[in-house]
Amino acid sequence: MATATHLEKLNERQRCAVEYGIGAEEGAQAGPLLIIAGAGSGKTNTLAHRVAHLIVNGADPRRILLMTFSRRAAAEMSRRVERICAQVLGRSSGMMTDALSWAGTFHGIGARLLRIYAEQIGLNAEFTIHDREDSADLINLIRHELGFSKTESRFPTKGTCLAIYSRTVNAEMRLNEVLRTWYPWVAGWEQQLQELFAGYVEAKQAQNVLDYDDLLLYWAQMVSDASLADDIGNRFDYVLVDEYQDTNKLQSSVLLALKPDGRGLTVVGDDAQSIYSFRAATVRNILDFPKQFAPAAEIVTLDRNYRSTQPILAAANGVIDLARERFTKNLWTDRESAERPKLLTVKDEADQANCIVEQVLANRESGMLLKQQAVLFRTSSHSGPLEVELTRRNIPFVKFGGLKFLDSAHVKDMLAVLRFAQNPRDRVAGFRLLQMLPGVGPQTAGKILDTIAADPEPLMALGEVPAPPRSGTDVVRAASRANTRGCRNAPGRPRATRADRRRLSEPRALPHGVDARSAGRDERPGWRAFTRRRLSYPVDHPFGQGAGMALRLHAQRGRRLHSVRPGDRHQPRTGGGAATSLCRYDTRQGPTDADGAATLLHRRSARAG
Repeated sequence: MATATHLEKLNERQRCAVEYGIGAEEGAQAGPLLIIAGAGSGKTNTLAHRVAHLIVNGADPRRILLMTFSRRAAAEMSRRVERICAQVLGRSSGMMTDALSWAGTFHGIGARLLRIYAEQIGLNAEFTIHDREDSADLINLIRHELGFSKTESRFPTKGTCLAIYSRTVNAEMRLNEVLRTWYPWVAGWEQQLQELFAGYVEAKQAQNVLDYDDLLLYWAQMVSDASLADDIGNRFDYVLVDEYQDTNKLQSSVLLALKPDGRGLTVVGDDAQSIYSFRAATVRNILDFPKQFAPAAEIVTLDRNYRSTQPILAAANGVIDLARERFTKNLWTDRESAERPKLLTVKDEADQANCIVEQVLANRESGMLLKQQAVLFRTSSHSGPLEVELTRRNIPFVKFGGLKFLDSAHVKDMLAVLRFAQNPRDRVAGFRLLQMLPGVGPQTAGKILDTIAADPEPLMALGEVPAPPRSGTDVVRAASRANTRGCRNAPGRPRATRADRRRLSEPRALPHGVDARSAGRDERPGWRAFTRRRLSYPVDHPFGQGAGMALRLHAQRGRRLHSVRPGDRHQPRTGGGAATSLCRYDTRQGPTDADGAATLLHRRSARAG
């Protein structure tokens, strides 16, 4: 076995988790491993060391599947693995860790596998992926077409409809059960929702798009076939999953299908931190994991905390002990403190903001810099009253969070251009793109999309659409012509009529040796003309709201803060994720206040997939 000097900084329990099953007889793989990692116990460090330890002991990094909750976490994990491997492998570590190509989120890995196996499951590999906002827009289009937006009593909004659909898929539950358990106030619309969801699925299939839920659903359906499950499972010798307490039933079924005997399978999580139920996540996955295998999975508990003091951990342990079903652990640390956490009760939001500001100023008078203090929130909207009070008292502050880069209007406009160029049957992308053109509104855009959807060559049909009266120029036709360069109707070639295109699109006998998958497929239309057009928003639009604001995600992770105060204690738990923040900066010099800006952190209402 390779030298274990790279493991010297790990504590006993961390090292036990890292070394489990590694170094066994050649060709043998250890059984399933469950790492129960308490808050602040070095979970990420332990998982990164386990991956690195596998690689330095001969595991092929191309056959390691590492799934995390976010792309950021996957990237950070890969960087840590490379640093650890460098201690043992030296210069060759970069080449080895670069081969760790199967690291990402469940949804990202699912999308990649679906494109690889698309032909075998009857899926067009050139599908486009809708984010949550695009999915809500599409479901809203179907909602309008079915007349549900004009009912006498209010029909659920597009966001509620999508949430119901998503929970039904991810929890693998029947619609009536989901409505009864989670959305009883819309149970009377069950029949209409059934019709809406059927139309939504049909529209996605017709437009060759998948939403985030489909990436898991199609993957789960794919591995329900024994031969495909065996083929995909045999791609990987080791499968490691982070944040297992935040997985849903669909993700669990995928994992168990890949490794039904648990060989080479490691999951990491903490049942005590399963509080968000994001995308129908269920704590049952981690609680039932050991019993899914025979013999049962090995359990290693990490209970030493490296972040908090013992009085804080004592309070946390008291809360955890109230759980009716849990894995036994008792968080501890060697960091003592005479100060105990306080629970304060205030009468309203204004009083809460005033209370926090008074304490911030008191800490400053005692010598604590503003930048060493933080206030935590569940969601960005909860910080409003405190921001007003801080501004009123002329206290500089930094707020991390707000609109994500990919959710910005100008970025979504550009993505719509690219998606429509790749897949002109993507109605949501086309709807957004066409409305960027002068004289094109929702009604005109809908008519144009209906026209081209019925044509075998949508982009060519787009070129035949008359220009809107108020456009002043034939912008639709110009854009379409530019995008059909390289197609069979390019300048200099005879232009096919719509009847010709229909005839050419009909099935026909193929000469011997011609691949049916590529026969009759034109060269992909170019998209440069679309990207050259001046869009409604400048590409250098700032990430945040207002000049000089900078967006930073997870910027405070690992930073030492001397005073941390949770805000909005009375607010319900509506979602969450890692702390994020938006700060008011001089973009050249950073915070301009002499003390540094006070930091406002909040919990995001949803994490990325």
